Amino acid sequence: MSLLLASLLAAQAAPAQPAPAAAPDYRTAASWLCLPGRKDVCATPLPTTALTRNGYGSTGLARPAASPKLDCFYVYPTVSQDKGFNSDLTADLENGAAMSQFARFGSVCRTFAPLYRQMTTSAIGAAALGRDPAPWFNIAYGDVRAAFRNFLATRSGGRPFVLVGHSQGSWLLQRLIAEEVEGKPAARQMALAIIPGFNTLVPEGKLTGGTFKSTPLCTKPGQRGCVVTYVSYRTNNPPPPGALFGHAAGNGMTVACTNPAALGSRNWASLDSYWTARSNLPVPGGPIRWSTDGTPPTPFLRTEGLASGRCVNDGPRGYLEIRTNVTPGAKWTDRIGGEVGIGGLFIPGWGMHLADMSAPQGDLIRLVEAVAR
Repeated sequence: MSLLLASLLAAQAAPAQPAPAAAPDYRTAASWLCLPGRKDVCATPLPTTALTRNGYGSTGLARPAASPKLDCFYVYPTVSQDKGFNSDLTADLENGAAMSQFARFGSVCRTFAPLYRQMTTSAIGAAALGRDPAPWFNIAYGDVRAAFRNFLATRSGGRPFVLVGHSQGSWLLQRLIAEEVEGKPAARQMALAIIPGFNTLVPEGKLTGGTFKSTPLCTKPGQRGCVVTYVSYRTNNPPPPGALFGHAAGNGMTVACTNPAALGSRNWASLDSYWTARSNLPVPGGPIRWSTDGTPPTPFLRTEGLASGRCVNDGPRGYLEIRTNVTPGAKWTDRIGGEVGIGGLFIPGWGMHLADMSAPQGDLIRLVEAVAR
């Protein structure tokens, strides 16, 4: 769900789809995108430059920690444009998702990320046009569950773990928490779940119930066994009725929102962001000029205070409202992206889906640090 739905119309008239690839064997390292102690996409140093009001600052490399206290188990979002409704197990665009969304978590935890037969962009397009995604979802979920069971049985050694996902990955982790964590021994190991980019439902005004029976929303840093979840929308552009993200279907439910920069608060809070500076995804208003200093010196930028966020819940509507802080005379941009575009148009019911992880990524990493302490 986190890339363009380029296959939307093609999926409607698609011929018979190829059979899914054989199920992965998670006993083998080849079935994992990321594992600790090896050179993979999660262990690649990421050249990152600080971007401040005064322009480009220092550049550093994000590197894995030497001996972190936690494990992080990541399920990447929809990126596959493979033929068929479930992806193969060859990593291509999956590497880019793990690099931009997850690799920096290696500074606070050991990184585990299984390859899985996710629902492809064609599958998401077909579902948007009314086809039942359950068969394709069940294949993807079966892989994630098998990987998680292997992780618990042979790789974690009983260490506390953090679940990290986005979009389809968060959807799959919702089911995993409900079926494999709640009420099970794994609940004592789960330090935190970070699952933005997909609606987590709670009764209005409550912290538990809805999507999860007993797992609460996080209300303070360092709280263990809770969930950080939200969907992002630009300020003054709330989720419209019936939006895919940010609008619950009645019955007294709302879409949960926990602001990573200010758990338990409804106030605006400055966001610690990591941006992919050389992305070619469409942005409202055209390409971003990050600084009057010129082209970014590295592929990634870090900004603190360029954007702020606050949680909003209004009946069935719930979302993380994000605004850009315009600073007259500053050298940095007053624009950020995040909307999902198709053919020059942006999907109103998806909000700033592509910024869910990047806008508060530094804050999310600090929340993992807090539970580690």
